[in-house]
Formats: sequence, structure tokens, C-alpha cells
Amino acid sequence: MATLLLTKLLDLVSPRLCAVCGGRLAATEHGLCSACLLRLPRTGTWLSPADNEVAQMFWGLMPVERAASFFYYEPRSEAARIIYMMKYLGRPDVAFDLGRLAATEFAAAGFFAGIDVLVPVPLSRKRLRQRGYNQSEAIARGVASVTGMPVEVRAVVRTGFRASQTGLNRLGRQDNVSGLFCLKAPERLRGRHVLLVDDVVTTGATVMACAGAMAAVEGIRLSVMTLGRTK
Repeated sequence: MATLLLTKLLDLVSPRLCAVCGGRLAATEHGLCSACLLRLPRTGTWLSPADNEVAQMFWGLMPVERAASFFYYEPRSEAARIIYMMKYLGRPDVAFDLGRLAATEFAAAGFFAGIDVLVPVPLSRKRLRQRGYNQSEAIARGVASVTGMPVEVRAVVRTGFRASQTGLNRLGRQDNVSGLFCLKAPERLRGRHVLLVDDVVTTGATVMACAGAMAAVEGIRLSVMTLGRTK
């Protein structure tokens, strides 16, 4: 009750706006207004996490126990605005709120059962300085606020950034991220079921490169969660 009252008071000073339509959010709404949340093009992949279009991207390429994306992403769509805001307009709060919204629906389907730790796909130091935050970590923090699971950011690092993945084909994406992730603290992941968290998955190249850096960790199990899935 006190939290709701505080939110209402803060909204009088600095109104929170929907990431899609720009309309004012109600005190009980976070990230998206109820109308835009209802229209969000959900994939439903968390309802069948071991056998769906996202999980199939990794079959034969990396061992993945379950995988799901929250919504379909298309350039210039309403959903694309969400990703653009969290990556380029300095809005980690949008990433956090969408992580929380996704986690609420995923949790209701039992998606997180048996998962021990969240690992956001890391940014390079240069990219992190430019942006000021890692949107994938912000998403993971939103998921953690619902699930209570820890977020691990020290086990694996990204050593560099070559170019944006946008516009590259599958092979180009793979080459662009090959060898860019480095395992720093394997003991933090040993014997644990890790959920890799990223903003958008297109071909899976970035997720697979990150997972490849962790492949040698003893007893590790891997699953994948993203907000967006490119059609």
C-alpha cells in the first residue's frame, strides 16, 4: 500500500510513460500500459520450452535444456520501440520492467524450475562505457526481482566489439562474435543450471558464442531467455 502511494506521488512529479504508446502509466503499471501489454506479439515459446522455434535454433549447435523469447521483434514495429529505447535511448528501466513482465508470465508456466543463476550476455568495456549500462543485465535484474535468483556478471566477460550484428547474415554474425567471450571465474558456475539472458535473438550467434566460453565448466547446464525474437 505504501509503495503504491509513493508511486502515485512520484508520478505527479515525473510521470512514467508507456514504452510503446507514450501514454501515462497507471500506478500499478510498469514499462507498458495495459493496452500495449495486451497487444504485445507474444511468442508463447515458454509454454513448450524444450521444443519450440527458439530452442530449435540451438539444436545440434549447443546443448540447451530450454529456451524462450517473450515477443516477436520486427523493425519499425511497436515492439521494436521497446528494444530501441533500452539499447539506444538510455532506458535501463524499460529493460528492467520488461524483464519483470516476461518473468511473471514465464514463472506461471514453470519455466524457471531448476534454474540456479542468471547470466546476462556481457558487453565489452568500451560498449559499456558508451551506453552506461548493459541492457541484458537490466533485463536479468528484472527477472531476478520476480524469481529471486542471483545474477552473475563476473563469470564471463566480453573482450571486444567488432561491429553491430544488424544487417549481417548468419555466417557474418558468427564470425563477428567468434572468440569475443572469455570465462573468468568458472567456479561461480560449476554444477549450476545457468539461464543466459539477452535482449534479442536472431540467429543465436551471440548466445552461442557466450555459451561456448562456458562449455568447459564442469557440470554446467544451459538454458536461454530473451525478450525479443526476430521473425
